[in-house]
Amino acid sequence: MEYSHRNTVWLKHLAISLIAFVMLYPVLWMLASSFKPGSQIFSEIGLWSKKWVLTNYSQGWFATQGNSFSRYLMNSMTVSLGAVLGNVISCSMAAYAFARLKFSFKSIGFGLMLMTIMLPHHVTLIPQYILFNKLGLVNSFFPLILPKWMATDAFFIFLTIQFIRGLPRELDEAATVDGCGPVQIYWRIILPLAVPALITTTIFTFLWTWDDFFSQLIYLSDVTKFTVPLGLRLFLDSSSKSDWGPMFAMSVLSLIPCFAIFIVCQKYFVEGIATSGIKG
Repeated sequence: MEYSHRNTVWLKHLAISLIAFVMLYPVLWMLASSFKPGSQIFSEIGLWSKKWVLTNYSQGWFATQGNSFSRYLMNSMTVSLGAVLGNVISCSMAAYAFARLKFSFKSIGFGLMLMTIMLPHHVTLIPQYILFNKLGLVNSFFPLILPKWMATDAFFIFLTIQFIRGLPRELDEAATVDGCGPVQIYWRIILPLAVPALITTTIFTFLWTWDDFFSQLIYLSDVTKFTVPLGLRLFLDSSSKSDWGPMFAMSVLSLIPCFAIFIVCQKYFVEGIATSGIKG
């Protein structure tokens, strides 16, 4: 019986490993292609190459219209960190107001906020572009960062609201007895306990902003302000030769920040799910 159970466990692990390999194969192929000569990238289907080169990384780092790829990495980091900071602050404040405070038209405001989740981003893109164009902010990072400071991501507001509603109201009452006002309750009580929700907001905001191609393509036209997705696009030319090797090499480097932030934050993310955000 124990032998049969052990075989079942091994089969489950084998099936999971095969599924994981299939899902990770595109990433592994991109990693392997970053070390292949350009002539062998699409001629060889497998991961292993007859010849391995490192020139793709050096060429890709300095071969984007005279700009180092580090400029695009820094631009993406600036936009992503600005968006993360804005979402964490503004969405947590809006969520605290909806979850704990009492004010006029609260239910109507909450309903309108939920309705914005169902609006596609493309619906609001043109009005936003006209607004930023009138303000003279096009071709800058402000259109990509400023909306995040206005609590425009209703998904993260709703996520944080649901988390705050799970926190005991007795904590607020005890803080009020000690002389804390709404701002102090938010800063000293709600915010520390809502760390798991804030970590979730941080992870998804960073990943979505880092990988956002369409918005950055719309607002940025100066090559020196290009982000990583726009920088990778420079390697592809529909009318002439495309540098696939250097592009794959820089794509590999562009994945490092995404992996890093997930590895750093996953401990708190999983811990928050396991403990429901309430520390003993």
